[in-house]
Amino acid sequence: MPDVVFVAPYFLPTTARFIDAVGRTPGVRLGLISHDPREKLGPDVSNRLTSHLRVDNTLDTAHLVGAVAAIGRQMGGIDRLMGPLEELQVPLAVVREQLGIAGIDVETARNFRDKDRMKSVMARNGLPCARHRLVGTADEVRRFISEVGLPVVAKPPAGSGTRNTFRLNDPQQVEDWLAWSSPARDQPTLLEEFVIGEEHAFDCVFVKGRPVWWNITRYYPTPLQVMENPWIQWAVILPLDISGPEYEDIRQAGPRAIATLGLETGLVHMEWFRRPDGSIAISEAAVRPPGAQFSTLISYAHDFDLYAAWARLMTYEEFDPPERKFAVGAAYLRGQGQGRVVGITGLERAQAGAAGTVVEVQLPKEGQTPSGHYEGEGFVIVRHPETSRVEEAIAAIVSNVKVELG
Repeated sequence: MPDVVFVAPYFLPTTARFIDAVGRTPGVRLGLISHDPREKLGPDVSNRLTSHLRVDNTLDTAHLVGAVAAIGRQMGGIDRLMGPLEELQVPLAVVREQLGIAGIDVETARNFRDKDRMKSVMARNGLPCARHRLVGTADEVRRFISEVGLPVVAKPPAGSGTRNTFRLNDPQQVEDWLAWSSPARDQPTLLEEFVIGEEHAFDCVFVKGRPVWWNITRYYPTPLQVMENPWIQWAVILPLDISGPEYEDIRQAGPRAIATLGLETGLVHMEWFRRPDGSIAISEAAVRPPGAQFSTLISYAHDFDLYAAWARLMTYEEFDPPERKFAVGAAYLRGQGQGRVVGITGLERAQAGAAGTVVEVQLPKEGQTPSGHYEGEGFVIVRHPETSRVEEAIAAIVSNVKVELG
């Protein structure tokens, strides 16, 4: 009977689903470390816990080592230590090494978390990725731009999603940025060449060093374009058939990149581009389940529970590859204007265009504060055996539904 400790700062809805999935895994005794009180989980999930420890800061490694050691004493030992948050992967790996717990090691965790390090490892091994450089002075910024040209993308070396990520398009924009927020040796910035093309996700499961399953998701448009244009509502589609030659290059490069970064067992969410000339470039990879409802989308596409499958993977190093049965899509409903949500228009027209395909809806609520993120304030998930019908449904939703702010 494995003793598993799950670390989660806050009980967001998706996090609670992962906690519940681990708790439902056969044979597991579950301990939980969190910022939030146990009561916020609700009785169904809370009753699955063997032990709970509330701490002030799960992201502080020294603090986390003490907390995990303490809950381990309560439980009588720890066989697995896990959590889906990207910012936790290095601290969790440090704790595993210090306390002798099996799982992803520090070297591997850092390869995935530090995006400069990640791209350097991939580039040394001949894997396709954007040219990049970690810069700590204005001169280093100008030197990199002189080599690759504009535009370039600036981001934190250990970022997640598009947080604090932006594009520098022209020389004046570069100088304005340097005057306002120049990188420093103790706070460097990762610069990358701006890759033009279609963006996708590649999700892949490794078991004991071997890739056993993978998924493709197409983005409409890229998240960075969404953040640069407040009127755009983001959408993604998981095509039914991902076995064709159009994905052969990422089917080869994706698992090779993951192996190069050192993963033995786990789920990786990778983002990559298809350039106009047909070549690919890997953007980045995270050794965690995907965000933005993607775990739910993948579950719908394969008619199985990815949350439960991830829990079993991380506990027992087992994964039963599911058959892809449906095309799936998601439209992310994003507020237009300034202020809070005051209304939603176009729902009837969208419902007519997406009839028979909608499987899950979360509409923005009146008075809701905008997220400021490409995921917006709500979403609609659609599913159908034909990819073209999913594309039609997503187009109907995105073109008709408007979330009004005021």
